[in-house]
Amino acid sequence: MISVEGSTRTVQRGDETSIHYTVSGPENGPTWVYVHGWGCRRTDFAPVAAFLPADHRVITIDLAEHGDSRSARTAWTMAEFARDVAAVTDAESVQRCTVVGHSLGGAVGVELARLRPDVVAQVIGIDSFHFLGLYPAVEDSVARRMVRSFEDDFPAAVRGLVVMGSVPGTDPEFGETIFRKMSSIPPAVGAAALDGLLRWDMDEALRAVPQPVTTLAVRGLLDPAAVDRYGDRIDFVVHDLGSHHFLVEAPEETAGLLLTARID
Repeated sequence: MISVEGSTRTVQRGDETSIHYTVSGPENGPTWVYVHGWGCRRTDFAPVAAFLPADHRVITIDLAEHGDSRSARTAWTMAEFARDVAAVTDAESVQRCTVVGHSLGGAVGVELARLRPDVVAQVIGIDSFHFLGLYPAVEDSVARRMVRSFEDDFPAAVRGLVVMGSVPGTDPEFGETIFRKMSSIPPAVGAAALDGLLRWDMDEALRAVPQPVTTLAVRGLLDPAAVDRYGDRIDFVVHDLGSHHFLVEAPEETAGLLLTARID
């Protein structure tokens, strides 16, 4: 198993953006780049990384204004988040990697594949891409209404996300832990990042990248219409490991799915 302590590092971008990340494993090992979801943080992946082979290299990244990363910028699009990740892969001289993105992080992973096509070999989403109310781009009036709900009552809106991502049998205390973590993101950034996701054109992005895309989808949350729409472009690996945050609930099993899904 890989050491989860790793080395914590920082890379600077414009607009007073400081991106914090952790690197574990040997420099010449097969490389994973992990991108967290909305309101989450890089430490969510530490339990999963612990179950990867010791010769694998793992880079976990806090996107701007998540976890330890900070920024004064005003752009919160998926492409801009991808530039956060690209700054890290550039700094670490990553030649080839598999990008794993939880939820919103999956969209960021696809944008990174577009931004660094020679570096990204594959994108694996963790319960990403299949929520048709978020992916693909939604109508302007719908996006405005959803974002306004976060601007009007941020805690209540975050609670709604947590409930949406739960399945029967989810431990209520686990849900509270997820709620506390997600609601700690600055509300203005949270609303703006949601707006960026809602306006991200997944159909156009998928057409723009040739790399294979997979998602590890929770059976109880998977919309069959998403499989009908994207089954010829996205490989859906359906499972019953837990809720939308199953990577935290079942890290060893999640690592097993990732290793099976990895193609290079």
